[in-house]
Amino acid sequence: MTLNEIDDAVAAKAFRRLVRHLRHRSDAQNVDLMGLSGFCRNCLGDWLSEASDGAVTREQGREAVYGMPYGEWKANHQQPASDEQVARMNASLEKNRPDPGDMDEELDEALDESFPASDPPAITEPGRG
Repeated sequence: MTLNEIDDAVAAKAFRRLVRHLRHRSDAQNVDLMGLSGFCRNCLGDWLSEASDGAVTREQGREAVYGMPYGEWKANHQQPASDEQVARMNASLEKNRPDPGDMDEELDEALDESFPASDPPAITEPGRG
C-alpha cells in the first residue's frame, strides 16, 4: 500500500492522534523536534494551512495544532534554545532540501513552497511574538 492509497478519513485520524500526542508532550521542544526530524508543531500548523488552499490561515493552523494561540503555548512551554540545539536544527533543516530523484514529486513541491516552515526558536524569547 502506498501513502496515497490510505483513505483520507484514516489519515485524518492518524494526524489528529499525532497532534494530540504533541499537545500532551509539551516537554518536547520544537527546536529538538526540528533537530531530530526536520519538522515541528509549527510545521504541522503551516502544512495544515497550505493543505487548506487558503481556508485556514497559518495562525489558525498553528492554533489547531497547539490547542491554543501559538504565542500562548510559546510563553507557557518553550524554553530558550541552546547554541547546540540551534546547530542541530540547522543541520537537520539542510536534510529537508529535496534531492532530485530521492523524493516523490509531490513532496518536492511541498518542501520547496514551505521551506523552512517554522520560525527558528532562537530568534524569539518565550512570551515574545
